Amino acid sequence: MSAASTDDKRPSPWTTPFAIRAYAAGILWLLGVAADAAFGAKEPAGWLAIRLDLAGLLFTAASVIGGMNFFGTGFRALLRLRLDMNSLMSIAIVAAILIGEPFEAATLAFLFSVAELLERYAVDRSNRSVAELLKLTPEQAERLRPDSTTETIAARELRVGDRVRIRPGDRIGADGRIVAGTSAINEATLTGESMPKTKGVGEAVFSGTLNLEGSLDIEVTADASHSVMARMVALVREAQSRRAPIEYFVQRFARIYTPAVTVLALLVAIIPPILGRGDALEWFVRALTLLVVACPCALVIATPVTVVSALTSAARHGVLIKGGEYLEKVGSVRALATDKTGTLTLGRLAVSDFKVLPPQEEVELLQLLAAVEARSEHPIGKAITRYSEERGINGPADAEAFRAIPGQGIKATVNGTSILVGTPELVGETAASLWGHLRPGLTWIFVEVPDRGLSARIGLTDEIRPEAAPALAELQMLGVRPIVMLTGDNEGSAQLVAHAVGLDQVRARLRPEQKVAAVEELRIAHKVVAMIGDGVNDAPSLAAADVGIAMGVAGSPAAIETADVALMADDLRKLPYTIRLARRAKRTIRINIALAIGLKLLLAAGALSGQVRLAVAVLVGDLGASLVVTINALRLASVGDESRNRRRSETTGTAT
Repeated sequence: MSAASTDDKRPSPWTTPFAIRAYAAGILWLLGVAADAAFGAKEPAGWLAIRLDLAGLLFTAASVIGGMNFFGTGFRALLRLRLDMNSLMSIAIVAAILIGEPFEAATLAFLFSVAELLERYAVDRSNRSVAELLKLTPEQAERLRPDSTTETIAARELRVGDRVRIRPGDRIGADGRIVAGTSAINEATLTGESMPKTKGVGEAVFSGTLNLEGSLDIEVTADASHSVMARMVALVREAQSRRAPIEYFVQRFARIYTPAVTVLALLVAIIPPILGRGDALEWFVRALTLLVVACPCALVIATPVTVVSALTSAARHGVLIKGGEYLEKVGSVRALATDKTGTLTLGRLAVSDFKVLPPQEEVELLQLLAAVEARSEHPIGKAITRYSEERGINGPADAEAFRAIPGQGIKATVNGTSILVGTPELVGETAASLWGHLRPGLTWIFVEVPDRGLSARIGLTDEIRPEAAPALAELQMLGVRPIVMLTGDNEGSAQLVAHAVGLDQVRARLRPEQKVAAVEELRIAHKVVAMIGDGVNDAPSLAAADVGIAMGVAGSPAAIETADVALMADDLRKLPYTIRLARRAKRTIRINIALAIGLKLLLAAGALSGQVRLAVAVLVGDLGASLVVTINALRLASVGDESRNRRRSETTGTAT
């Protein structure tokens, strides 16, 4: 059964037996208030003075029905002498009924149920928002038969090797590889990036993404249970079960705090009457109120609800954070180490310097080059071909007598004209020396057309990601410094990229073990360090960092599973978003804990002085505090990818 179908069968928190008991308790509470207003109380409060009037019976019924949501858990914990918030509430409700305070008991049972219901809603909302992604995978697919006709089958029945036809406007039903057609694909459901990508034969597509334009035939590469989307949802759920260090601290604190408060409440109930400081029943009520005030409900949920909300928000933006532990670490990152090739650059060569002698013959030389390099599969040839195409220049004809010379370059003839493209050894040291000093950091290729007296130099470099400079600048504005490049490439190439993107430091010609040592040095100097690289190529240094971040892992199962944080898209702009979200989550957790403790202390003082009634204690100290921390946590969903919003505004012509 797919994850999606499992989630479909999971009931809404608003329709569970827990919720129905909470509603029933609320209705009985309202009826009790109405009866009390109409007929008044028939019995005075006192020890074992259970109210038997209509209002008292309605309040008692509300207490019992609402209390059924936590009596079982609470009294079992009490018998094991492991008190928790359910135990405290159960004791308070039963005691309030026995001393003739059914209104307070009913209020306590109803509002505590509502507070628990809100917590369940917050967690369920976060879980469902990720599970909703799976529902975007279509239920049916058009499988191609050997005779090129199609048959409609359930998408979950697709197997590796099947061929599927995807029509314009259809969602893709399985991970696969395009075998026919070209189209724009919207991958927002997977990567959080709303701008479509044009894909053609040989490129990967993923289930749940949207085919916008042309018809495609794809070959399935993973069945439904192993698709990128299914793995992503499974990993988010696993991450939600991994607790942050602060969550463990709060739970340990609650295990000590709850019994301590229970003992304090007993002392409040016993000692003042023994010392003759007042009525025993009054002090007993104060002790009960203290017990309710001290219930650590809001304190306990402050962290997990916030963590779940943050992890889910990140996943919807195409960022997988592997748990609360890593969320907390990302929020503490102060320095960043980064790989070069494939991370700051696209991992493909591009022409960055092109000069021709004589200069007026540039177009003619480019035409000859385009004809020659159209035959080449070498990365340099592809870079020169792209450079020509970007200028609208195509070769006059196919090159003749094309010959690739390993390690040197190409010899060819175009329309009877000989052309040499390659190293100084190929074109001649004299021809290469015409250009004098060449800028370091580039790969230099020379061109000679002896028949026409034409010469050229071509400088190539690894193409820099267009978003790298603004993304790193945003990180520096967030206080993430230094940002250090760790690369095995030469110093010249490394400095060239570093200058273009605005890095703080560069360490070049590093072996893998030297990269690990560099990361360790950064950790000593800056405490919490993140390392970002493409996929699993930088595994040792990613593992050495406090947070290992792999980017562009949508098609790499191994990278998704080994990184602490995985950016589904090849987009460095996701990194500042992730830092902001994690810091906001840390700040929210601290605010929630401070609010919970502050309210408890204030109300505890009021309870001891007799200024705070039992009903007020549960309304403000339990429901109020729980409501505040839950709403605070859910606000993390609004932490957006600002760079994505800017791009969307630019596309639509709307100012942000």
